[in-house]
Amino acid sequence: MRSLRHSTASTRHVHLLVIPRSEATRDLHLLARRRDVQIPRYARDDMESPRSSVFGPRSSVLTLLVLTVLIPATLRAQDGKVVYDKWCAGCHGDTGAGDGFGAKTMLPHPRDFTKAVYKIRTTASGEIPTDDDLRHVIEVGMPGTAMPEWKSRLSGAEITAVIQYLKSFSPNSFKGTAAKAIAIGKAPSGSGVDEGKAVFQKLECYKCHGAAGRADGKSAPTLKDDYGNPIRPADLTENWKFRGGSSVSDIYARLRTGLDGTPMPSFQDAVENKLITDEQLWRVAQYVHSLSPEKAPESREVVRAARVQSLPTTPDEAAWRTVERFWVPLVGQIIAKPRWFAPTVDGVWVQALHDGRTIALRLSWDDPSKSPDPIWDEWLGRMSKSLTDVDGPLATQQGPDRLVVQWAQDPNDESQRPYFLGGDTKRPVYVWRWSSEPRVEEGTETGLGKFTALPGAHVTQSAKYADGQWQVLFTRSLASTDTTHIPRFTTGHAIPIAFFAADGSSGEDEIRGAVSTWYAVYLDVPTPTRVFVAPIAMIALSAGLGMLLVTRAQRRERVADGRRPNDSSHTEER
Repeated sequence: MRSLRHSTASTRHVHLLVIPRSEATRDLHLLARRRDVQIPRYARDDMESPRSSVFGPRSSVLTLLVLTVLIPATLRAQDGKVVYDKWCAGCHGDTGAGDGFGAKTMLPHPRDFTKAVYKIRTTASGEIPTDDDLRHVIEVGMPGTAMPEWKSRLSGAEITAVIQYLKSFSPNSFKGTAAKAIAIGKAPSGSGVDEGKAVFQKLECYKCHGAAGRADGKSAPTLKDDYGNPIRPADLTENWKFRGGSSVSDIYARLRTGLDGTPMPSFQDAVENKLITDEQLWRVAQYVHSLSPEKAPESREVVRAARVQSLPTTPDEAAWRTVERFWVPLVGQIIAKPRWFAPTVDGVWVQALHDGRTIALRLSWDDPSKSPDPIWDEWLGRMSKSLTDVDGPLATQQGPDRLVVQWAQDPNDESQRPYFLGGDTKRPVYVWRWSSEPRVEEGTETGLGKFTALPGAHVTQSAKYADGQWQVLFTRSLASTDTTHIPRFTTGHAIPIAFFAADGSSGEDEIRGAVSTWYAVYLDVPTPTRVFVAPIAMIALSAGLGMLLVTRAQRRERVADGRRPNDSSHTEER
C-alpha cells in the first residue's frame, strides 16, 4: 500500500490510499465524462496508467466525494490556468496584463486583469465585479470587440475554473467580502422616449455619442481609456453591439454603474445629488433603446431593386424612406498586407431602384468623421501608436473616406466568380470607386488598390454627410457599349456585388479598411401588361356571362307566365 498527501487551499491534508482498480476506476471514468466535474491531472494520469491500482480511500464512493467536494478550489486553480493558457493568453497575455501577441491588432485592447478594472459589472462604479458578472462576459463575449462568446466552447466547470484563475492576477482586489450587485428594479411604465431625450441633452451625452447617437460627438476624437489607448464611444443606433446587453434594463445598468476604465461615467451621483431622478435615468435608457431597430439586422444574400416610374435624384429624398433596406456586414481586411483588424465601418445599408433604363443604388453607413477633419488628428496619433505592430505603422496624415462598389464582370458565371478582395489579374472586377472629396471613378481592379480607370464617365454620385452618417447615391445607365469590362445590368437576373469601406481619420486607405463577401442585386422585371389586363378582362367576362344568364332566366319566366291559365278568368267562365 502507498499514500499521497494532497494540500488544499486551506492547508488541509487529504490522505488517499491505494485500492483495487476495479472498484474505483469505473466510477472515475464515468465521472470524467461529465463536463461539469473537474478531475485532477494526477487522477486522470493514473486512470490511464497500466498500473493495477488507482488513488482513492477504501471505497470508490468516498474517492468521488474527495474529488468533487474536499478539493474543488485547488482543482479550479489548476485547471483554470490550463484553460486560460489555451484560450485566453493569446490576447490577454501570459501574466494577464492584456499584452498577448494579438493585443496590438485590437481596438479596444484586451482587458488587463492585473489592474482588476472591469467595464461590464452589476456592481457600483469602482468596485470589482461579481463572479456572475465575470461568468456572463465569458459566456456571451463582448459584442463589437475581439472577445468572442465561450459558452459553446467551454463547459460550466471550465468557466468556473478560469474565473478563479483570472482573479488570481489581482488577488488583493478580490480579498475579503464578495462584491454585491446593485438593485436594478424595473422600468417605469409608459413611454418615456421624449423625456429621456431631454435628459440625454441635460446630461450632455451628445458630447461623446453625438446628436443622433452615432458616436460623432465633438469629444469623440479626444477619448482614451485609463491607459492612454484610443477608445470610441458606443454607436447608440447599433444596440446589437452593446457590450453589456441591449435591453432597457441592460442600458439602465450601464448608466448606473458606468464603464470603469473608460470615459463613460456612472450617473448614480447625479441621482443621489438630485440633479435627475432615478425615473429620469430609466427614461434615458428607454430613449437610447429607441435609437436602434427593434431587431438586429439580418443579412440577406440578394438586394432587391424594385422597378419604379421615376428615380430619386438625391440620397436624402423622402422617397427612400419607403424603399426596403438591406444590411451588408463588413469586417476588417485581414488577408492582404497591410492587414487591418480595427475597422471603423462595420456594415452598410443598401437600397436599390431602377426604371428600366437606369439603376439607382443608395448606400448609407455610420462614420464618426467626415475625413479629413483636423479635429481627428489627435485620434489618428493615438491610433498610430496603439496599432503600430500591425504590418507596419499607420498613416500619420488623414486621407479621405472611401467606398468601393465592385461588380462581377460576368454575372452569369458563378463558377468563375472573381476574388472578393478586388479580383485578380485573371478575373478583374468592375468597380465604382468613391471618395469623400467627393468624386466617383469607374474602372476595373485586379486586387485591392490596383485600379485602372475606364474612359468616359457613366456613373454619377450624390453624397451627403450628417450626424455621423454618410449617404451616397450612385446612378448608372443599365445599357453599356463596353461589354468586355462592364457587366450587363439585365432585369430578372441577380448581379454579384461586394463592398469596401475605409475611414480616412483612422488611417484607413485603399487596402486597410472593411470588406464584404459577394452579395447580389436583383433587378425586378417589368410587370407584363397582361397582369393588369387579364383581371379586368376576367371581371368583364364574368359580368357579361352573369348578365346573359339573368336575361335568359327572365325571358323564360315571361314565357312561362304567358302559358299559365289565369285563375280569375277561369272562375268567371265556370
